[in-house]
Amino acid sequence: MNPDETQQLIVDETPAARQLRAGFTWLRFERELEREFRREQASQRLPQIRLNLYLVAALVVAFGGLNTLVLGSNAPPSIWAVQFGVLLPVAVAAIAVTHLPNGRRIYPRLAPLLVPVAGLAVISIELQAAKVGVHSLFATVVLASIFTYYLVGLLFYEAVRANALTWAAYVAFGLASGVSDMHVVYNALVLLFANVVGASVAYGLETVLRAHFLEARLLSEAASRDGLTALYNRRRFDEHLERVWQQAQRDGTTLALLLVDIDFFKRYNDRHGHQAGDECLRSVAAALQRAARRPLDFVARYGGEEFAVVLFDPSREYVRDLSSRIHAGIAVLLIPHGESV
Repeated sequence: MNPDETQQLIVDETPAARQLRAGFTWLRFERELEREFRREQASQRLPQIRLNLYLVAALVVAFGGLNTLVLGSNAPPSIWAVQFGVLLPVAVAAIAVTHLPNGRRIYPRLAPLLVPVAGLAVISIELQAAKVGVHSLFATVVLASIFTYYLVGLLFYEAVRANALTWAAYVAFGLASGVSDMHVVYNALVLLFANVVGASVAYGLETVLRAHFLEARLLSEAASRDGLTALYNRRRFDEHLERVWQQAQRDGTTLALLLVDIDFFKRYNDRHGHQAGDECLRSVAAALQRAARRPLDFVARYGGEEFAVVLFDPSREYVRDLSSRIHAGIAVLLIPHGESV
């Protein structure tokens, strides 16, 4: 097997490649990939989400002015209490979270809680207006549904849950509010149809988003591999070591680093030729990969004939056992060396 085939075989066995082959009809990856996807999305989309939230706050204020024109003296005071005492503070709170140093971690957890609160506030305003004979405010409920699907950073299932709660609340509170049942039923059907369309488009968008994430991971995997041995290259090793070092410090866990060097490799090259030297490196790399078999074990080509194995949170017994397996795995290769002494 040539180096390109070996590299492709290893890349094809990465979590991203396996997930692409298996598909993700239900918009879920395996646990670690899902966690990385959500973390990456939160990091990349937060600046745009912040701008969208500023737009939400501006629209809340703008619709407050429009509601004043539409409702006039018929406006119940409670509408303004909900508009500026609930809806606007929710938008401001969401914006504030996006500006926090750890906002990328907090916002994805907070948004699924804040968005339904905003939806209920919009419903309250619409139903109070309908009770005094003004039915045009229902457009704000549909607009809020669209924002929930596309502009506030919720993933598909989070947006569906938030809009399902809003729809159910509209039906329940609407029928109990004294507003005409026909008005409530008609608007509920319109809102349901809007949600079907919105959810269909949101599903397609997230499918594309997830596919792009997996494809980018595959490209990154290919670029981070050593061309000869198909192990991770030195650049990828440096990045990985820095990341797991910081993580080990945060978690208070151990980290082990094994450096593997092929003795007298220059003599081997001189005696047996560079082609045999390349085959030797590939064989040793494969033995290392077989020996370090935990999901968090990381094997890289460190230099010419040097390799590195990074072990996250290993026990002393595992480090000793791995060292023995590496020695045994390379010994059984029986690679002849006429210049080893």
